[in-house]
Amino acid sequence: MAYQFPALTSEQKKELSEIAQCIVASGKGILAADESVGTMGSRLQRIKVENTEENRRQFREILFTVDDSISQSIGGVILFHETLYQKDSQGKLFRDILKKKGIVVGIKLDQGGAPLAGTNKETTIQGLDGLSERCAQYKKDGADFGKWRAVLKIDNQCPSHLAIQENANTLARYASICQQNGLVPIVEPEVIADGDHDMEHCQYVTEKVLAAVYKALNDHHVYLEGTLLKPNMVTAGHASTKKYTPEQVAMATVTALYRTVPAAVPGICFLSGGMSEEDATLNLNAINLCPLPKPWKLSFSYGRALQASALAAWGGKATNKKATQEAFMKRALANCQAAKGQYVHTGSSGAASTQSLFTACYTY
Repeated sequence: MAYQFPALTSEQKKELSEIAQCIVASGKGILAADESVGTMGSRLQRIKVENTEENRRQFREILFTVDDSISQSIGGVILFHETLYQKDSQGKLFRDILKKKGIVVGIKLDQGGAPLAGTNKETTIQGLDGLSERCAQYKKDGADFGKWRAVLKIDNQCPSHLAIQENANTLARYASICQQNGLVPIVEPEVIADGDHDMEHCQYVTEKVLAAVYKALNDHHVYLEGTLLKPNMVTAGHASTKKYTPEQVAMATVTALYRTVPAAVPGICFLSGGMSEEDATLNLNAINLCPLPKPWKLSFSYGRALQASALAAWGGKATNKKATQEAFMKRALANCQAAKGQYVHTGSSGAASTQSLFTACYTY
């Protein structure tokens, strides 16, 4: 008979559970501001701004110094290593500014993909070596949760059994290490939207991936009440000719989750996967209105879908600070409402909010 040696103390479990619950308190979600230097450079290039550390710092300062009322919509912010140690123009650490607003600070922990030999260009994720030491240091430096993104793709051969099992086990090992060091792990198995598959195929694959992930989390004795899930919504591939309503996306998504994700998980924070800001909000709202059982908080962990309008409003100019913060606050409030199923589309969204943010083979 299997015997489980204690993995966490009751005090550790209590802290992890409280952190997770704080992040997804009613209407709150996550701002994913953990773009790597290269990814942030691609965003800045679109608005014709040079990719320097100072320009990256200036944009994030504008976001993080927004009015304190942002904490009603944003429960957590994921930072990149560089950003965790950056300061505002007054010399205050970004992480301290966020914490003062009551926002939980998180950190990106994976170190990108590595090829899985013998597969159709599938990948596993690097970063387990030295992870415990990094988690301990990040916890000491003010982080309370981590993020690890695994990528799975859909085509005629993918995802393979090997890719699903390898990424599920890596996510579980990461989650266990996080919890041992006092960090709530965000588990992100993303089935990317590249391809021309229909929504039904995406649902099938998403269910297979999530089932494998939660089997692995159980095998690794991960305390589910001290975790959060960051999955893709169930949608058609970006190149598909079939179009689906937010209600159809919601039904397929909640069905997949209800079949695979234990009720012990406190919150599910969806990634936007290259949807436009407005589509990401409408789909989240429909998910929260879906008539199926929903034992978890259903919220957001958006990067592009929270920042696109703000980035366009900023344009690299300090004089645009107010307009940038207003654009950010507007999207944060819209998603807060959607996380409660209370968002009403007014049709007055700006051009940036309706543009597709999809990038093929997207990496952070």
